[in-house]
Order: sequence, then structure tokens, then C-alpha cells
Amino acid sequence: MREKILMLIERNAKLTAKEAAVLLGEDEEKVAAEIKKMEEENIICGYHTMINWNLMPEEKADAIIEVKVAPQRGVGFDRIAERIWQYPEVEGIYLMSGSFDFAIFLQGKSMREVAMFVAEKLSTLDSILSTSTQFVLKKYKDHGVVMAKNEKDERISIS
Repeated sequence: MREKILMLIERNAKLTAKEAAVLLGEDEEKVAAEIKKMEEENIICGYHTMINWNLMPEEKADAIIEVKVAPQRGVGFDRIAERIWQYPEVEGIYLMSGSFDFAIFLQGKSMREVAMFVAEKLSTLDSILSTSTQFVLKKYKDHGVVMAKNEKDERISIS
């Protein structure tokens, strides 16, 4: 039942225990107790709202920053990751396989703000060997949610 509850609330954080119980054919109190237990166990870490910032007048700059680091003896990558996630601009940080060690997801007010974060905060950390920054130009799908509207193809068909 846990996995089914998690799948439901991952898609809709506003779903109540009563609504989840109806969808699962379970008792509301049982579902509510299971959700509370998963929150206490840190399986459910928070609830989020998906916002399509592209439709808002305020500018936002999303970036993915790949980082190569020199891991520290005895603590590996954990201490470096903890240092990086302390910055409020950092939306997510992931240990990766491949040519870079971390992928950092960052949101700033502008591309310049993101660039200054990399230059002034991230690159100055002792363990950072190199970075590569990619800016997100458009989100089509995020966390399983389609962000782009289906725009009608108005090109003339030639046969």
C-alpha cells in the first residue's frame, strides 16, 4: 500500500488522505496513519507545487552545473555535497557516474546571477576541480508534468 500512496501523492500533493483512501479502496484512517508514519521516517520529505515560471513575467534562470571534485579522505563526496547544498540557490545536488561527480540544479533571477554563483561561490571551494554550466532554455516536462502546451503546427503541407 505504501508504494501506491506514494505514487498518488507524488503526482498530486494536494490529495487528501480521504481522497487517496477512496482511490485505493482502503480505510481513510489506515491511509492517514501510513502517510504520517512515512513522514516521520523521512520517506515523505516534503510537498511541492509545480510552477510553470515560463508563463510568469518575472525572469528566472535554471541551470544544470556539472562539477568535478577532489573527494576528501574518509568522507568521500558527502562533506562537499553538504557544503554545496547549503547555498539557497541550489535546488538539487546529485552524485553522478560519468565524467563529472555532481550535477547541481540551480535557479537564479538571471543568467548573470547563475554565472556569478559559479564564479564567486562554487568555483572558490577548495575541492572543486572544474565546472560546466548549461542553462535550461525551456522545460517541456518536469517531475512527470508536461509544462509545454501543444502548439498547433500551422505550416503548410506540401505534397
